[in-house]
Amino acid sequence: MSKFKEYDVEEIDALCSLGRALSSPIRIEIMQLLYEEGMIIGDIAKKLDLPASSTAFHLKILEEAGLIRMEKQPGTRGTVKFCIRKVDYITVNLIKKNADIDEIYSAEMPVGAFSSCQVTPTCGMFGPDGYIGNEDTEYCFYYPERMKAGILWTSSGYVKYKFANGVPRKRTIKKVSISMEVCSEAPGYKEDWKSDLTLWINDVEIGTWTCPGDFGARRGRLNPPTWPNGSTQYGMQVIWEVRSDGCYLNGERLSRVMVDDLHIMDHTFIDVKLGNKPGAKYEGGFNLFGKHYGDYNQGIVLTMEY
Repeated sequence: MSKFKEYDVEEIDALCSLGRALSSPIRIEIMQLLYEEGMIIGDIAKKLDLPASSTAFHLKILEEAGLIRMEKQPGTRGTVKFCIRKVDYITVNLIKKNADIDEIYSAEMPVGAFSSCQVTPTCGMFGPDGYIGNEDTEYCFYYPERMKAGILWTSSGYVKYKFANGVPRKRTIKKVSISMEVCSEAPGYKEDWKSDLTLWINDVEIGTWTCPGDFGARRGRLNPPTWPNGSTQYGMQVIWEVRSDGCYLNGERLSRVMVDDLHIMDHTFIDVKLGNKPGAKYEGGFNLFGKHYGDYNQGIVLTMEY
């Protein structure tokens, strides 16, 4: 698999280190030697007809630039250093970022692509081929077919998703938002069925919103003909926003949690968890709607402004 590395013009030290590493024909020959397989320093020296000390010098420069990796391995006489190529393609972005203009990273997750869950009857999933596994059976939530789910439901518990953190390094997150279509979960449906739904981001409790009901008195705008009447049909579009001054839900202040509390840039992924807290006043479960179900043609959408 090809390995990519990207540099920004602001990374002056890294760019200078890269330029130094690639300024020598010998070091470029070393990179070519390491294209197909790793080699020990002694073999590289023999191939290039160089002293071992000179070869080690060039390899150190390549390692400092992040182009190769050297690992100690057992040899016939002690240990040897095994050299492995780390990069196949390099991109250098010479456009300086305008600090006055914010940028956006956005990702959409299918509702069935959760990384972990806790569900209780009534619970289940439904997709293009009908019900996924058996209703009211927790182990079916771990079937690979769950990825195709267009709607899932549970009477209590939670689902958790892991989003890749696609924000470039050394950026400052200004706002994180999570958008979803959701409602409560009652057997069949019940318009007046409250549920206290809590959202967590990176294990930080963002806040709790009380959903007013499980809506099924009319069909969802997008529901396929295979989805039966008499069941939950649509939800409410809910947008959770965590800003520098607190958390908001559909524009109304919800809690004092601020975006810095989430430590987004400390991780390569973002954990998003939705569910009923144990002991909630209204533990009314939830339905999550994905593409082609409910009223809004979306999965769970994460957006970060930086």
